Parts: sequence; C-alpha cells; structure tokens
Amino acid sequence: MSDSSPLPPVRLHPEAELARDALSTPLLSRAARLARWAGPDTRVDAGGGLVDEQLPAAAEELALSGDDAAAYASEAWRVAVDTGLVEIVDEEAGTVAPGADLALLTGGSPHDVLAVWLGALETVLADASVPDLDDLVDAMDAGGEVDLSSLDWDPEAEAEFLDGVLGNLYLLTAGEDGPGDGPVPLPALAASMIVPSDMGEPTNDVLEQVSDAMMRLDDQFRLLAPVGLVEYQPVDEALMAEVESTEDPSAVVDDTDVSRYGMVRLTPLGLYGMRARLLEAGFEAPAVGELVDKGADALLDGTAAFPQAAARTETEQWLTRREPLAAARELLAAARGADAGAPLRRLRCQQALSLVGAEAEPALREVLDDPELGGLARVWLTEAGFSDVPAPSQELVFWLTVDTVAAQLAAEGNSDELRALVEGLAAQHSGFFAAAWRVDHPATADVLEAMGRLHPDKKVAKEARKAAFKARSQQGG
Repeated sequence: MSDSSPLPPVRLHPEAELARDALSTPLLSRAARLARWAGPDTRVDAGGGLVDEQLPAAAEELALSGDDAAAYASEAWRVAVDTGLVEIVDEEAGTVAPGADLALLTGGSPHDVLAVWLGALETVLADASVPDLDDLVDAMDAGGEVDLSSLDWDPEAEAEFLDGVLGNLYLLTAGEDGPGDGPVPLPALAASMIVPSDMGEPTNDVLEQVSDAMMRLDDQFRLLAPVGLVEYQPVDEALMAEVESTEDPSAVVDDTDVSRYGMVRLTPLGLYGMRARLLEAGFEAPAVGELVDKGADALLDGTAAFPQAAARTETEQWLTRREPLAAARELLAAARGADAGAPLRRLRCQQALSLVGAEAEPALREVLDDPELGGLARVWLTEAGFSDVPAPSQELVFWLTVDTVAAQLAAEGNSDELRALVEGLAAQHSGFFAAAWRVDHPATADVLEAMGRLHPDKKVAKEARKAAFKARSQQGG
C-alpha cells in the first residue's frame, strides 16, 4: 500500500461498544485478571515474565488447563506488563505492583480502554512475527544464542509481510467492492502478497510460495484471534496433512469448500485497531462521521475521494445536524472556485443538495445568475419540480458540461461510465467540439483531451484533440 493516497473510508462502531469488545477479548481480560491477582509474593524474572514456579498458580487463576495452560498464562502476564496493567517495582528483587493503567479498565473512558487494548495488540503482533518455539530451540547453538541465519528469518521482513497482509485485509473490509465485514479466504489473502497482479496462470513455484504463506498466516491468525483483531476459522488439519504429503501443492484443491483453507475477517474492534496503526504509520485513513462537525468546505473536499455510498452516508450525517436552508447556502458557497478541485466539489455539492428538501429553494434561486453555480441551481430546481426556472444560455450549458466531465474525471478516472458520457455528448451535438473549445473554464483543454482519449471513434477522437489544442492555445498554454 502507498501512503500517498487516502485509503477507503471505514465505518467504525461507537467507541463505547468497541471498548466493551476490548474488555471481553480473551487476552486482555486474562491480563487484567492476572494484574488483579498479583500480590506482594508475586515474582518475575529479569525479563519481567512470571517465574516458572508461579505459572501453575496463574493458570489456575485463569481457569486454564492442559498442556498449553502455562504458555497462555505467560502470554497474558506479558501483555499485562507491556500495557501497564502491572509494573515492576524492584527489578533486582523481581517484585511487582498494580500498574497505573489497571484502573483505566474500570474507571477510564472508552478511549482509555482502547488505548490499553492497542498496547496489547502491539505485543501480540510482535509475537506473531517470531518463529515458533520449536524452530527457535533448533536454532540455538551450544552457547544458548539463537542463530538467525539458520532460521532463514528476517524479523523486519516478517513484520512487513504481516503488516502487508493485514493492510490488504483492511482494504478488502473498507472497500465497497470487497466482502465488507464478511470473511476472506486465506488463499486469496496469501496470494494478494505473493502473486504478481499481471501474472496469468500462477506457476508451481508461486503456488508453493502461496501455500507456505498460508501456513505462516494460519499460525499468525491463531495468535491474533484471542486479542480480538480477527475472527478466524483455521485451516482444516486434514488438509494440512494432505499438503505436507504431496510434492505438488496445486494438486490439493477442493473448490467445493473454500472454507477448508481458512477464513478470516477483521472484527469491528480489529478495524478500529488497524486504522489506528495505519494513521500512526502516516497513512490517510478516513472514517465516516469525522466531518459532521466541520464546515461545508471540509465536507466537500473530504468526501471528494470517497466512494459514492460512503460519501452519501457522510453527507447525510452532516445534514442531520443543520437547518436545510442554511446548509444549502453553506454548501453552495463552498462549491465555488476555479482551482483543480472545484469541479469535483461542485459535483459533491450537487449530490448533497439532492438530499435536501424543498426548504433549500431560496438558496438555489439566489445563485441562478452565478457563472459557476447557475447551471447547478437550474438542474436542482427543475428536478425538484419548481416552476419559473429560467432557461440556461448555450454558453452556460457548455460550461456546465465541461465542469461535469472534469468532475467525473477527478472522481472516477477513465471509467466505463465516463466513456459512455463522452460518447453521448458527441452524439447528441454534431458541433460539440467546435463550440466546446471556446468555453471559458480552466479544465476545458483537459476535458477535451480526455474525450479524445476515451472516444472509440477515431474521427471523433481526432476532432476532440484538435479542439483541445485550440482551447490550450486560447488559454495561453
């Protein structure tokens, strides 16, 4: 993912609801329970972990049993220390006391609780990038040092890989073309990191890499589920045995039940956590609802890159907090301008005004003579069924057409919808290009060049390019 362009806007659950989810996650609830259990006799080793003798008592406190009970208790204790639920009082003596942040879980704000949970998440993500214990033991030399080269393990690369996978999962969850909050098959997620976008049929070598990535991700998502980042249905153990027993990973394919290969989804809490991490990393990661208390200029600019459904939701929330006539006037004022972003602002303004009722009529009539807003106003008044709407001049019609195409270019690029619009404009008006190049709009030349690029008819495209040259010459470009 590039941090130079905004990510799709996400719909977050209220912080109070997310905080309740955080408190109920197995890992954070265990960490809090151990923090309250710890007392004057609790002892930790040099690394802050519970000494081995106390792990059985900690596991019993957590009602854990079985071979992994001590490991789960150790993990919960480490989270308690890392998040400040427990603090080490005397490193030499190994004594501990309740941490300052423990009180936040019961007496803090939802934001405070989520801050503690984010700390727990970072601990687990760091653990998820480390090879499993068996591999680490095998890689230890006689002196007890870990030989990283024998592990074929690059800590930074492992962390980047997991971040990339989670970033792709975030995009799939936030994007309108993805599954939303539905589960994603593990093979698809692994392939998104391995298979080049321009590759047709993956080679056996690439398929083997995808298979290896799936096995790594299976282990990692099993670790990430208890902290509440994801809901995960693991890879079928029988399938894993089949993969390990064959030299051709592509041979083990069961198209009838993709869930056998693992299914994962970000939880609402996970979506919140991933957005927080992306923001901290410098990405622009908007959330629906952030603009409700800002002005119309921030709304129109902020939703410029939003998908249509998200822009509508954001605008509806913005409008509910304002009186219709005042909102319409504010939107129209913010839509003015001759800068490169102005056409798209006017498009977003027109879409916003379509959600405002008849109370907005006076605001639209006030701008009928405005060179930048008059066309927009006539369209709104006509579509709303008002009478006495003055007919637009031909000059205004052409200006509005250029403005609309410029906005669509900014919003969608060379989309099929825009291609259809271009073909329709050229077909409806035989002298379109002869008149269009004279339009006094900053985007006229760019629009005509785009029409020449998009129109499938070579003769029409050539007319558009000639008109674009004339427009640029007229503008002194």
